[in-house]
Amino acid sequence: MSSIELTPSQKKILRALTNLHKESEAAIKGEDIAEQVDRNPGTIRNQMQSLKALQLVEGVPGPKGGYKPTAAAYEALEIQQMDDPASVPLEHEGQAVEDIIVEEIDLSSVHHPELCRAEIHMQGSMGEIHEDDSVIVGPTPLSKLVIEGRVDGKDDTNNILILRIDDMIAPAEEPAH
Repeated sequence: MSSIELTPSQKKILRALTNLHKESEAAIKGEDIAEQVDRNPGTIRNQMQSLKALQLVEGVPGPKGGYKPTAAAYEALEIQQMDDPASVPLEHEGQAVEDIIVEEIDLSSVHHPELCRAEIHMQGSMGEIHEDDSVIVGPTPLSKLVIEGRVDGKDDTNNILILRIDDMIAPAEEPAH
């Protein structure tokens, strides 16, 4: 657990940086982060100074320069870094989404079918996913759980999709005799 307290704005900017860095592994330009979080590039530069002071971001000078997250940035955002994470597919409006890692699925109100929700915690950009879009998550590696639903909300700061569940399928295993 990280002891660094970040503002929602810092979290959102740092999350955008880690998502963009995951996609390219290169230094990320402030303008790209600004576009991702819908802020002014000057605001991003100012925030990066404070994130550098917290040792969450390192600046990369030069024409191919920009910003890279440090290991502490992933810790502060509670992002698990794994060399070879198990893949949980995610489909958005019928199309497979490649650059997203599903980290966790939290179910709420399972006992109330009309209010059943799933929180999908992920790494990667959620920018193209909007409210009421169709999303399918799964199958998960062990239980083969598949969740189909519509986006009820998004938490861009913490990279969480909230789904209104339409269907949940977890195939029963045949007992081995």
